[in-house]
Amino acid sequence: MKSILLFDLDGTLTDPEEGIFKSIQYALGSFGIDLTDSNDLGKFIGPPLRQTFRDVCGFNNADTEIAMSKFRERYFDKGVYENVMYTGVDVMLKKLTDIGKMLLIATSKPAVLANTVLFHFNLDMYFTFVSGSELNGIRESKVEVIQYALEQNNITDLTSCIMIGDRKHDILGAKSIGIESIGVLYGHGDYDELFEAGADYIVKDIDELSELLQSI
Repeated sequence: MKSILLFDLDGTLTDPEEGIFKSIQYALGSFGIDLTDSNDLGKFIGPPLRQTFRDVCGFNNADTEIAMSKFRERYFDKGVYENVMYTGVDVMLKKLTDIGKMLLIATSKPAVLANTVLFHFNLDMYFTFVSGSELNGIRESKVEVIQYALEQNNITDLTSCIMIGDRKHDILGAKSIGIESIGVLYGHGDYDELFEAGADYIVKDIDELSELLQSI
């Protein structure tokens, strides 16, 4: 029985695309870079942001920190609210808590922003703990945030846990720690990415995810 459910946030509970895309474009504009391709912009949703600035833009450490600062300049003010909760998420979370599931957030997003999003959509009441990164870059990888969530809640029975996310980083992070995972197709990953990463389950929408989580 999976009594402990660890949820990714961006692309799993809410769609942050508009706010992240516009804030990335704002940050890169300060370098004279006009990034408009949605495939390239989509790479910034899911992985740690510092890593993606390096991978996609080839930034060194100094430029990465400048880009992070410019991104947050817009995102903290506007971008975090340019967000949409996936239809049915609130209903699903209520059902899961009503049957006694323990819900945790495990996100590479800074915890302060994750809490802002949860509060904005009135989802904070469903979660026992929010594990995210720190603004200074501490605890950015999915392995680290999952491990931190488990440690802070004294969870040692890994067979009782399952990770839910939309990108390979969620699946690979769970596998590294030794817990099962569910990949969702309504977010920003695709079937091949989740399958190749080794997801134990792959679901197409919120209804299918809700049914699965209530049955396992």
